[in-house]
Parts: sequence; C-alpha cells; structure tokens
Amino acid sequence: MSRIDTFVAPRPNPALIRAMTSVNRIVMLRGIPGFRDLLPFNRLAGLRGVSNVRHIDFPDADLERLKASCGAGKATFITPNHPEFFTDWMIDKEIVSQVSPLTASWATNGVVNGLGRLMQKFWLANNLIAQIPGNSGAAKEHSIAWALKGHGVLLHPEGGVGWHANVVASLLPGAVEMGLEALKRGRATDSNFKVWIAPVVWKLAFTGNVEAALAKECAYVEKNLKIERQATDTLPQRIHHVYSTLLARDEAATGMPFDQGASYAQRQRVLVTELSRQLGKSISADIDVTDITEILRRARRWQRENTGDAERQRQVRALVDRVQRLQRVGPWACANPRISQEEIAEHLKRIRNDYCRGGLRDTMNRFVPQPAGPRCAHIRVPEALGLHEHTGSIDDAVADLHRRMQDTVTNIVAELAANGGFIFYPNPFYRH
Repeated sequence: MSRIDTFVAPRPNPALIRAMTSVNRIVMLRGIPGFRDLLPFNRLAGLRGVSNVRHIDFPDADLERLKASCGAGKATFITPNHPEFFTDWMIDKEIVSQVSPLTASWATNGVVNGLGRLMQKFWLANNLIAQIPGNSGAAKEHSIAWALKGHGVLLHPEGGVGWHANVVASLLPGAVEMGLEALKRGRATDSNFKVWIAPVVWKLAFTGNVEAALAKECAYVEKNLKIERQATDTLPQRIHHVYSTLLARDEAATGMPFDQGASYAQRQRVLVTELSRQLGKSISADIDVTDITEILRRARRWQRENTGDAERQRQVRALVDRVQRLQRVGPWACANPRISQEEIAEHLKRIRNDYCRGGLRDTMNRFVPQPAGPRCAHIRVPEALGLHEHTGSIDDAVADLHRRMQDTVTNIVAELAANGGFIFYPNPFYRH
C-alpha cells in the first residue's frame, strides 16, 4: 500500500494552528487593506485575499448556538456544506477557531498525503485527517477518539465539491455513524454523555457587479475548449452553449444521436442512462440494477477488487468519470427561471475543473480557484442534531440533518434576494 493510501495520525501543533488562523484571515480571506483595492496590487491574490472574502456575516446568535454544541464532556461532529473548494478550508478554519480551535478536519488524501513528506507533516500539524477511499477505518477510529476528548471533528457530509451553493447535495452518513459509536463509548462511562452533529452552512455573495470578470473567464473557457461563441448570446446563454456543446461531444463519443428539440436536461438524462447501462455491463454481464447510484457504488468496488485487469480498469474508470461529470449539473440547474452571477461563477468553475486540463493555469485553478470579485460570506448555524436524543435510524438522522442544512441555505438565499443582494438574468437552462 502506498503512503497516499495509508492513514497517518494527525499531530496537531497548537501554535501552528493559531498562526495559520491569522494567516487565513489576512492573506487567504480578506487581503491587506490599502492594497486589496489598489491597482496593480489587487491583481495579486495574496494581497487582495486569495479567496477574496472581504466580509463575514456570522451573527452572534449563530456563533453561540455552535459554541453550545462544542466543548469538554461531549463529542461534536461539525458538518459544513461544501459549495467551493479551497475557500471551504479558509471559512472552516475561521469558524472552528472561535468554537473549538483544536478541531480535527477531514480532507482528501491527495492533499494530506499526496504532496510529499514535508507537506504531509504540515497538514498533520494543522490537524487534518486524510480521507482514504475504501480504507477509512483508521481515520474514523481516530476521529471518534478525538471527539471523545472534547475536541470537534469537522467533515463535509456532501463529500466532494459540487459548485452549487444554493443546494445541499445528498449527505453521506459518516458523521452520524461515528457519532453513534462515540455515544456508545461515552455512555459506557457516563450515562448522560451527549453527542452532537452540528451543521454549519455558508453562502458567498459578490459585493458588486462582476459581469465583466465573468465574461472574461467565460471567454477563456470557450477558447480552451475550442467552442465558438455565438455573437448575440448573453453571458448565461454562453454558459448554456458551452454545456450543450460538451454534451453533444459526449453524445457523439457514445454513438447517440443529437436531439435538437430536446432540452439540456432531457438529453443529459438519456445519455447518463445509456452510459450507466454500459457501465453496469462492463463490471458484470448479468447485472440487473438500474439505479445509477448503486451502479456507481458497485463500479467503485469492482475497481478496488480487480486491480490486475488494466484494460477493463481503464474502461470502467472512464465510464465512471463520465457519468459522475455529467451528473454534476443536477436538476437544480433547470429549476428556476432566473440565474444569479454567483451561479454563473459556479458553472464556470465546474466547467474548468471538469473539462479544462493540461495547463498550469487550470491546475492552479482546480486547487486554488480565483473568484471573479470581492465577496461576503454569510454563515449560519442550524439547530444541532443531538444523537443522544435521536430514536430513529441512521438514515432518519441523515435526512433530518439534510433538511436542517437545506432549509437554512434556502433562508439565506431568500433573505439576500429580498434585499437586492443578487444580480439576476433569465436562466437558459430553465424549461417548463
């Protein structure tokens, strides 16, 4: 087993964690006043703030609600939503620094273990836990033990970033499963021991009109992917045209006809169904499962168990990647007649992450995506889920957690929209 797939226990360094929190606030989030709005300095990410989050809207009532779930004598699993890569860690660090500074945070194994020994040592000192697909037992055990000591454990129950801040994706059960095990162990010595699943959600909103910057990024994407711009298209229509062209390329590669009269969502659904059928047949000649999520799960297990078959591994991996990439534009993209600048920015980041490959510029964008302009982070804390009071199943707890998170995100978006916090356009993905 390679080092990247091996669990190495974090070794938190409180002094380093405090220093990184200060760096996050200045360099990563807010930038340096006096330089962040002054040309040419505001073109330097480190001076304007790498994440360009100028303001943090975190009401005292929400902060106190989160504090009440954390601390000695209880186990707490903090579960933020996951709308954006890199900025997630910046905001997560800002939050936990105020409620539980020694919180252990889950991160992808490619970040924690895959960037060399020196970086691994740095991330472990920052109390990051490597999430290793198919080999998470040791990470879960460490997390439970750490939570039982009264320190928080933070993990994103949505899993990977989907770039859809208005919608909380289906949640994975890991936090609830670890919480129930912590409750069992805690109750073995203290009949009143409590375990909390503490959700946190945040929504980023631009502080001004960033259409020019978004148009510039869209032009880069069009050039990179060799997609001709339609001269009369609005910015949202350009995004739709990019996605429609990419979908047509996938249809052609699969041998499917292009249906000019069908909506993007209809064409996408038909293609995903066909690719999932092919994926099912590639891992088992007699598979009778039609649920796409279950087929993907079986395909990932097949990949772990059949490492010796290089050619089939390549075929299965390519099909899995294509299905997952297509699914990343979910039903939410077509749900509303209006689309905001923030949603346009998310589409662009998703396209660059999924399709723009090969150059240093896009590699950097995947790890440290740059926003189109200054933003405000609106952070809210739903009511924590007390597993010590929960009497239902794990699935019930996960569904309850999802409802609390989604309701809170929806409320943030509605409040900002009512106060004129968004710039909207007609949504070309929308179909009645």
